[in-house]
Amino acid sequence: MISREQLDIRLHAAQRMLERNVSVTDVLAVLNGGETIEDYPDDTPFPSRLILGWVGQRPVHVVSATSTTGRTVIITVYEPSPEEWDNTFHGRRT
Repeated sequence: MISREQLDIRLHAAQRMLERNVSVTDVLAVLNGGETIEDYPDDTPFPSRLILGWVGQRPVHVVSATSTTGRTVIITVYEPSPEEWDNTFHGRRT
């Protein structure tokens, strides 16, 4: 289980969380109970992943990475758009 103390929330992610009304508690729920739906092994400075989770009836995507010190870095957070994602929010529409 990831805790608040293990998070490094990047400025971009914090701004998006405020804009999109997503709390740290919501992010932790996604990280701890969500499902990785995409991996980005070539991202820098750390490989990252896209995680889908649900906050009530609301789908939430969190892009996170694990730093070399083992901390969880939150890169961005958003509610996936039905126009861009399939109806399960697992795959992008083509």
